[in-house]
Amino acid sequence: MALTDTGIRQSKPREKPFKLPDGGGLFLYVTVKGARLWRWKYRYEGKEKLMSFGAYPDVSLAQARDLHRQARELLAGGVDPMAARKVGKQADALTFEAVAQKWFKHWKPSKTEKHATEVWHRLELDILPELGRIPANDLTAAQVRDCVKAIEKRGALDIAKRQLQKCSQIMRYAVAHDLATRNPVADLQPSDILTARKKRNYSRVDAKDLPKLLRDMDAYIGGEHTRLALQLMALTFVRTSELIAARWAEFDFDAARWNIPPERMKMRTPHIVPLSNQALAVLQKLQALSYGREFVFPADTGKPTHMSNNTVLYALYRMGYRGRMTGHGFRGVASTILHEQGWPHEHIELQLAHQERDEVSAAYNHALYLPQRTKMMQSWADHLDALRVDNVVAMRRA
Repeated sequence: MALTDTGIRQSKPREKPFKLPDGGGLFLYVTVKGARLWRWKYRYEGKEKLMSFGAYPDVSLAQARDLHRQARELLAGGVDPMAARKVGKQADALTFEAVAQKWFKHWKPSKTEKHATEVWHRLELDILPELGRIPANDLTAAQVRDCVKAIEKRGALDIAKRQLQKCSQIMRYAVAHDLATRNPVADLQPSDILTARKKRNYSRVDAKDLPKLLRDMDAYIGGEHTRLALQLMALTFVRTSELIAARWAEFDFDAARWNIPPERMKMRTPHIVPLSNQALAVLQKLQALSYGREFVFPADTGKPTHMSNNTVLYALYRMGYRGRMTGHGFRGVASTILHEQGWPHEHIELQLAHQERDEVSAAYNHALYLPQRTKMMQSWADHLDALRVDNVVAMRRA
């Protein structure tokens, strides 16, 4: 027989606890002291479990039956009702900031200390003041959208995109660790809420102007480290950040290779730069200037760090190339000319470190096509030398 409120109120304690069944496994458990507790016995994955719905009369008969119905619906859908309730309680107790802290602790070990610090600092500036106090399980797509749009409004489009990605990572972590039931940020794509911007094209000279640039670089009267940095950048076409932070320990002169570690690469995977004879000659000159210091291009200030990121750019400015050439521009020039010369696209792209590699393939992909790339890099260096010679001959004829 199903329970009634009258029957429950009239029930009296006994010498031993007893049950008053209501059907479907739901029953009222009456203790020897007269407490009346709602319980539900069910089986999940072959195991018997007992779920509590509170005490009568705080939880009425109607409320207990409604909770019982909801739990049975979860069970019918293949979800353990007790586990689902545990997730809900954990999520209700955790704010977005608390979840972000847990995510950050999980995420940062594989990142450099500098990068991790910058990521958390940006979250503290842009995201946590707006979203930090919201319970993670209550966070909505609209709240994240408005926060990211506010970042875009101040002109920081790239930061807005990165922060949207970080919010999604944090909420994915929350779902994976039972700290939230879903990730609302998954409903948002940058293209749906942020203004599209044309891809940035770094200033670079045309191929016909490269001989004069090389000649101007050779004649540069600024610091010797800067002049040699320009020459090595032209020969290796690495990114400016990869060049200026180079350490002597990264160079294998016997193998004529520059092994850039993953933490210094944009793709976070190791990168090999085959060194031409000309690049080795530049490095020998730099060794004579290094005085045993850690960095190939030490700072002029005397501090134990490398030269500034703007040193190469300002040197180009002083040579008259403002708005016409940047350090990054050497990469574009090299890519254009090497493609015109018929070198395989995949060799060029791999040498530019454009190809994204997953963690499994990274261990060997960075050495892919190494013999072919070694030949290409020597040919590139010889081509630069030929451009210098051709210009000298042309000047003499004139």
